[in-house]
Amino acid sequence: MILKIVLLFAGTILAFWISAISGGGASLILIPILNLLLPTSLVPFSLTIGTLTSSASRIAVFKQHINWKIFLWFVPFSIPAVLLGAYLIKYVNPNYLQLVVAFFLIANLPQLFVSKNKKEETGTSYPKSALAVIGFTAGFISGITGAVGLLFNRFYLKLGLKKEEIVATRAANEVGLHLIKLIIYISLGLYSKTALWLGVAIAAAAIVSSYTVKYILPHLSENLFRKVGYMAMVVSGITLLTSTTGKIIQQDQVVVNASATENKKVYAMSWRNTRLALEYKTNKGLEIEKSISPEELSGKLKDQYHILNEYYDEVHIEKVFAFGKEVTHEFYCYKNNVLTKFKA
Repeated sequence: MILKIVLLFAGTILAFWISAISGGGASLILIPILNLLLPTSLVPFSLTIGTLTSSASRIAVFKQHINWKIFLWFVPFSIPAVLLGAYLIKYVNPNYLQLVVAFFLIANLPQLFVSKNKKEETGTSYPKSALAVIGFTAGFISGITGAVGLLFNRFYLKLGLKKEEIVATRAANEVGLHLIKLIIYISLGLYSKTALWLGVAIAAAAIVSSYTVKYILPHLSENLFRKVGYMAMVVSGITLLTSTTGKIIQQDQVVVNASATENKKVYAMSWRNTRLALEYKTNKGLEIEKSISPEELSGKLKDQYHILNEYYDEVHIEKVFAFGKEVTHEFYCYKNNVLTKFKA
């Protein structure tokens, strides 16, 4: 554990340097690392300890650069959203939201290839309602995943804020959210001793990073600052996509396979207890087969299921969709490990 904490400490300093230079993203960089060390539901707790400390230390260093107009519209709407997000973490699998976040971040890829001679439109004047919606969305996602920084980095860049203003305003917007999240996670029991120590390591590294990065920012041009910001978003998205996809495949037992004979090709995917198959037969054309539960049957089909279920050890049902034909059902019946198939 000590070695893991030391490596996490060193990696966090680097992540928060990149975060400050790019306007955010340390948490999204650290999520894949923490996913290897903790259950997914405990990752937000560790992240929040670190990001709370980071935001507080950045306010201390850059407080004169805070844009209070954005702060006053962002924070009031983000607080109820973070309460909702943190509450739902017990009922919503964070991996699926992380997957959506990953695609959103990767969508910034085209910005990396914009010519430096072509100025990006900045200084956008968002209506107050838009600032409120952005604040609410940021709070909700932050409550579930524990991270939100880079996701709304483009919003800050579009407003035309200078690099120091982005760092300071983001910190001011998020410090209250992190404190509320921490209280909620503890009250819901979404923490552990290991998660606490990893969080302390992240917090210590965040302080070191915040007080050293002020010597780095003045040497960066605004154009380079933006490029690094977009690059961090894309890299974080790819990393998050890879790690989250792996966890979803493992947890939900996602299996994809293919088989073929002379007259038939089948591509099948199973997810949890659901199976979906794409089947092509030379004499029947294309069919889609989806596994269903007995509760989805009605009338004669339900009666037939009960008759078969009394005789066979197991009965699996598939609903078959074929272009230009009526929907049919197939019963896969097993007795003594021998399969018998019925169509209805």
